[in-house]
Amino acid sequence: MNEIAPVNQNMPAISGAAEPETQTMPHSIEAEQQLLGAILTNNEIFDRVAMIIKPMHFYEPTHARIFEIAANRIAKNTLASPVTLKAFMEDDEGLKELGGPSYLARLAGAAISAFAARDYAQMIYDLAIRRELILLGRDIADRATRVELDSEPKEQIVAAEQALYALGEEGQSDSGFQSFLNAVTDAVNVANAAYQREGELSGVSTGLIDLDGKLGGLHKSDLLILAGRPSMGKTSLVTNIAYNVAKAYKKGLKPDGTEGAVQGGVVGFYSLEMSAEQLASRILSDAAEISSHKIRSGDMTEDEFRRFVEAAKTLEACPLFIDDTPALPISQLAARARRLKRTHGLDVLIVDYLQLVRPASAKDSRVNEVSEITQGLKAIAKELDIPVIALSQLSRAVEQREDKRPQLSDLRESGSIEQDADCVMFVYRGEYYKEREKPSDDDLAAMATWQEEMERLHAKAEVIIGKQRHGPIGNVELSFIGEFTRFGNLAKTWQGDGQDNGGY
Repeated sequence: MNEIAPVNQNMPAISGAAEPETQTMPHSIEAEQQLLGAILTNNEIFDRVAMIIKPMHFYEPTHARIFEIAANRIAKNTLASPVTLKAFMEDDEGLKELGGPSYLARLAGAAISAFAARDYAQMIYDLAIRRELILLGRDIADRATRVELDSEPKEQIVAAEQALYALGEEGQSDSGFQSFLNAVTDAVNVANAAYQREGELSGVSTGLIDLDGKLGGLHKSDLLILAGRPSMGKTSLVTNIAYNVAKAYKKGLKPDGTEGAVQGGVVGFYSLEMSAEQLASRILSDAAEISSHKIRSGDMTEDEFRRFVEAAKTLEACPLFIDDTPALPISQLAARARRLKRTHGLDVLIVDYLQLVRPASAKDSRVNEVSEITQGLKAIAKELDIPVIALSQLSRAVEQREDKRPQLSDLRESGSIEQDADCVMFVYRGEYYKEREKPSDDDLAAMATWQEEMERLHAKAEVIIGKQRHGPIGNVELSFIGEFTRFGNLAKTWQGDGQDNGGY
């Protein structure tokens, strides 16, 4: 340790040159010296700390330059030692203040243990984050002090949240490559979860048996697109799913030992088209089995009103959170989802609908804007480790075809949506189109055929799975009660055993 003393003696001179308010900034010159010395002695140590620490995390600027030059040489498979670094730093003014090239030799000579290098790196990183937090706090206070027309407090809060989250994501040593053993373990845990449920689901149940049979539930980190033409029932279906998930919510210990949803889940619902009150009315209509028109007009019998109130009381406990702020930018949408997960938990996120989300900045074309939005939604799904369901409009090309069943090419700005989504589903109700093909009352034969078709299609809907990364594509038949805007499981005459008949 005697050799390091001259190094430390030089440090006060450097610190003294700093501004008074930076003197109290948390740092450890000794930890920086020990880490640099260990790297210059054994270059293999760099690989252990490269994912944790970067040049910007060093408090002493000269140390940052030493680390950066050493990192560049090691990346090129060349030696980084006091001798090789001397050629690059002979004219460095900061190094001259510390004693010149001999300082590099003293660093290497004073390194105590290579085993502690990772701990030193983590310590340097933690102190750097503390300094960043102090600077960020000052910046937030400074912005809040300046009262400007183009700087709203709400925007400042979002910006501060984003800065804090970005700071939290820096230097995470558990990112990057993981061994195949870890990946296999995760896969086995997912399969075990499904096995423990007697082969039912590995994801969150939608409450619709046949749809769960095709999807295996809603899987973490997946982006699911639910698309359809107007009046097909996109919002109704996703509202039913949200209600089913929230209603089934049970909290407990998960297999990994953490506390969270063991059944159902907490649902976040961005309703960019409808108000929160309108959405709540739809859910109450489904729960109380009262026509949404009756609820809106107040034309209810005493018994119906009693059911309505009872349903409202039951729903009070449901962890369903609605945000009806219009034209949300994707950055704010992500920030609010993070906040909801932090404060109440979040297991499923729903966006109604994708084309009403604003990009973070204006783009040269609508295709690029939608691409940024879909990529942002997929990033939210992966970052928060939850399924994200986003509704999407379809182009009018559907209406021009004889077969009105939608397909992937009907998606508006289909390239980015189809590419980023893990699953693309379409809602289709043949009854809606057939109803508009009613023949003249004088044509008895055509009228009889039309009535037969209407009976066959009545109260039925299809969910067409056009793309699925983890499972089969195909059609799922559901029941649809327009009066209550409710999708449900379709009872089939050959389905006498009550088993899951999703795969057909």
